[in-house]
Amino acid sequence: MRDPILVINSGSSSLKFSVFETTAADRALSLRLNGEIEGGGDRSKLKVADAHGHSLDDQAVAGGDHDGWIGAIQNWFAAHMGGDAQFDGVGHRIVHGGEKYQQPMLIDDSVLAGLEELVPLAPLHEPHQIAAIRAVIKSTPHVRQVACFDTAFHANQPKVAREFALPREYTERGIRRYGFHGLSYEYIVSALPSVAPECPRARQVVAHLGNGASMCAIAAGRSVATTMGLTALDGLPMGTRCGSLDPGALLYLMQQEHLSPAALERLLYERSGLLGVSGLSADMRQLLASTLPAAAEAVDLFVYRIGRELGSLVAALGGLDALIFTGGIGEHAHQIRSRVCQQAGWLGVSLDEAANETGALRISKAGSPTSAWVVPTNENLMVARHTRRLLDAHKPLAGRSN
Repeated sequence: MRDPILVINSGSSSLKFSVFETTAADRALSLRLNGEIEGGGDRSKLKVADAHGHSLDDQAVAGGDHDGWIGAIQNWFAAHMGGDAQFDGVGHRIVHGGEKYQQPMLIDDSVLAGLEELVPLAPLHEPHQIAAIRAVIKSTPHVRQVACFDTAFHANQPKVAREFALPREYTERGIRRYGFHGLSYEYIVSALPSVAPECPRARQVVAHLGNGASMCAIAAGRSVATTMGLTALDGLPMGTRCGSLDPGALLYLMQQEHLSPAALERLLYERSGLLGVSGLSADMRQLLASTLPAAAEAVDLFVYRIGRELGSLVAALGGLDALIFTGGIGEHAHQIRSRVCQQAGWLGVSLDEAANETGALRISKAGSPTSAWVVPTNENLMVARHTRRLLDAHKPLAGRSN
């Protein structure tokens, strides 16, 4: 395999990865493998599939931490791709880049120290991503790594869109809106010219709807406003996260319900959202299939909040030319797309129900003043592209094959 790039998206109890091969001439990337390691304790489960989703392996592996997981990936790759096989580079999806990191960066000691400083802004994500970086350094210190930030796409938003109405001293310390899912939005912007050349470019809202959910107003390919803020808790209700919440509710929970900061963090990140409202599940598929009134209420709230946020984002754009759905729910739950488009009729969205139910690219009618689309995202490919670009920029092209 020529100049393979390993892309890692690391969490607390799982690590998802992809391997991309690089062509010799134009340095384009093609997906070769997808995989995931889940588990903890003494043993974990490694699953690997090819680019078409066909299973290549499903086995138990030793080790339940990031060191063990990274070692398992590297051992599997070496065993199946040749004994001397190694990665040309490793790209990491990093949730929070703060104010300092507004573009992908080659990881060195300074960058790693900077990521450690950002842990308080993404306490449930950043530590595990840092752990994966350190695991790669420990096992293969010669392999270069690249950090790609979910916040970077939003870094050039207008200043007024990024500030909270707090005393200036706190704003100067970095307490402001950052926005997330930027790698997904960046990919959609890059893919539209080829996959949907007729999609209007001037004023778009992209709805990245999944277990984590956000929306972004995009004008001529640039982020103008987005629903998430300082952290990935803000905006839409999500699988287990609360979304927008009156700050006074937090004070009440601490003062009257006597929740500690740790208990409050668990409540907001792990016990709220679709799971909290339904009392059943964080999985939209289960909620749509359920006959429980609480499940329907959770779905209703999700759709209602999308409509509210859509109106706000359209105001920031000064109008709307295209609405684009992506993410697990956005790509697969036609019922949610239908309801969102119906309530967006006031914006000129005229839904083609047949196209929507069959998963067509364009799901609005031909004469719809505002068009609607479904475009699958590919954050891993975006990370691989950034990684490939930085590696190529920092060493000669000759003699690179592994």
